[in-house]
Amino acid sequence: MASIALSASAALLPLKRNSGAWSKLFPFSSKSYLSFKTCRKNRFISFAASNSSGRNGDLVVTSEDESASQTYTWPDKKKPRICILGGGFGGLYTALRLESLVWQDDKKPQVLLVDQSERFVFKPMLYELLSGEVDAWEIAPRFADLLANTGVQFFKDRVKLLCPSDHLGVNGPMACTHGGTVLLESGLIVEYDWLVLSLGAEPKLDVVPGAAEFAFPFSTLEDACRVDRKLSELERRNFGKDSLIRVAVVGCGYSGVELAATVSERLEEKGIVQAINVETTICPTGTPGNREAALKVLSARKVQLVLGYFVRCIRRVGEFEASVKQPESGAIPNIAADKNSDKYILELQPAIKGLESQIFEADLVLWTVGSKPLLPHVEPPNNRLHDLPLNARGQAETDETLCVKGHPRIFALGDSSALRDSSGRPLPATAQVAFQQADFAGWNLWAAINDRPLLPFRFQNLGEMMILGRNDAAVSPSFVEGVTLDGPIGHSARKLAYLIRLPTDEHRLKVGVSWLTKSAIDSVALLQSTLTKVLSSS
Repeated sequence: MASIALSASAALLPLKRNSGAWSKLFPFSSKSYLSFKTCRKNRFISFAASNSSGRNGDLVVTSEDESASQTYTWPDKKKPRICILGGGFGGLYTALRLESLVWQDDKKPQVLLVDQSERFVFKPMLYELLSGEVDAWEIAPRFADLLANTGVQFFKDRVKLLCPSDHLGVNGPMACTHGGTVLLESGLIVEYDWLVLSLGAEPKLDVVPGAAEFAFPFSTLEDACRVDRKLSELERRNFGKDSLIRVAVVGCGYSGVELAATVSERLEEKGIVQAINVETTICPTGTPGNREAALKVLSARKVQLVLGYFVRCIRRVGEFEASVKQPESGAIPNIAADKNSDKYILELQPAIKGLESQIFEADLVLWTVGSKPLLPHVEPPNNRLHDLPLNARGQAETDETLCVKGHPRIFALGDSSALRDSSGRPLPATAQVAFQQADFAGWNLWAAINDRPLLPFRFQNLGEMMILGRNDAAVSPSFVEGVTLDGPIGHSARKLAYLIRLPTDEHRLKVGVSWLTKSAIDSVALLQSTLTKVLSSS
C-alpha cells in the first residue's frame, strides 16, 4: 500500500540512531529504528500546553544526552484519549459531537484537536469574502473561541508521522494497550487510544505546466485573501483606463461556477471572465435546476464559457513577448506586453473533435480543478502492517462505520476517506458529506468506548446549493423534486441554511446579529436610493 505525505514541502525532522525517542513513538517495534533529534544539547525544557477550559497537558522535553524526545502527557491517565487530526468540517464537528454526548465520568474521553491553522474555515462561504458580503471573523472564527466552553484541547501544529498500533488487534492476547502514536511537526509525540483523520485536501496544481507557479487556487482562507488582494490590485491599476481586467477560471464544477459568478459581479464592466471546462457543460454532476440558474446568471454577466477544452500549459508573458488578444474572430494581433504588470498565456487543447486549439491571455488565473488528500507518512516504512489502505486518489479505505480497514481504532472522514453510497458511487467531497460523517464518527467513538455496536454510515442527500452573487444563489432541495429556488429567495435560503450549520450556538448568534444588521443597512440604503431617483424624476 502506498503512503503519502501531509505536505510535500515539509522536510522530515533530523534523525539520530540509538535513542529512546523512537521506542516511545513506536513501542511495538522490536527492531532498531532512527530516533528523533529535536532538542538542543544539554538543555532541559518543559512547558504546559493549556486548553481552553483551563486544564493542562504537560509537554516534557528532555536533553539530548538522555532521550532527546518531546512527549505530550494527557491530563488524565485513565480516561480514553482521542486525537483528531484536522479541524475542518469533519474534525471540528466530530469534536463538538463528542462534547454533546452523555458520558459516564470514567469514560468521558479527553479530546485533542490538531490543525495547521488557528482558524476554522467555513469554506462554502469563502466566495462572499470576494464580494464583501461577509467579514472574515464570521466564516473563519478561531478554534480557541469555538472551543472556549468545551473540554476539547487545541494545538496549532501539523502531523508529520503516524504509527498505528491497532493492527495488533483490540481483543485477545495480542491486544494493544493503545491505538498508536502521532509525531507532530513541532516534534511533539502524542499517544492516542482513538484517532480521527480529517485532514482535508489541497489543490492539485502539478498536473499542468505553469499552474503551480502562476495559478491561484481557491481552497483556504489564505487563498481567498490572496485572490481578493490581487483583484484589488488589478482594479487600482486599471482605474480610469479603457483596458479590461481579464480573469480566467479553470474548471466549471460548482467551485468554478461560483467563482466566475462572484468575480464577474465584482468587476462589472471593468473586466471579463472566461470559464474553461473540459466537459461540454457546466456543473456536470449538479442538478438541472442549479445548472439552468447558473447559466442564466453567467450569461447575464457576459461570462465567456469555453467548454470542451483543457489547459495544456500556463506561462507568463515575457517583457518582449507578444500579448494575445482574446479572439472573437480568431485573429491574434501583436500587442506589446505591459512590462509593469504580470500577464499570463493559457494554451488550450480541445478535449473533443471538431474544436481548434486556442490561446488566451489573462491577468489572473483561478484554479478549481483537482485535489489530493492530505494524509501523513506512516512509519516504520518497512513494516507493511502499519500501512493505511489507500485508494488510487490517496484516500484511506474505510468500512461502513468509517473505520479504516484493518485499523479499528482509526476513523477517516471527508477528503481523507474513500467511501461509497448505497449505489456504489463514491461520495462527493462536499461539506454536507463531512457534516454527516462527523455526526456518525462522534457516535461511533462513543459506541466503541462503551462497547456498543457501531452504526453504518448512510449519506442522506439534502440537496445542493451554490452562490451566484450578492443577491443570487440556487438551491435545489432533495425533498422537493424538480424545485429550484434561485435569485434573492435562493440567496436567503442558502444563507439561512449555512447560518444553522455554523459550529456553535454562540458563534451562530453573533453572526446572525451581524447579518441582520448588514441587511437592515442595505435595505435603508436601497430605500434612500429609490426615493432619490423618484424625487429627481418628478
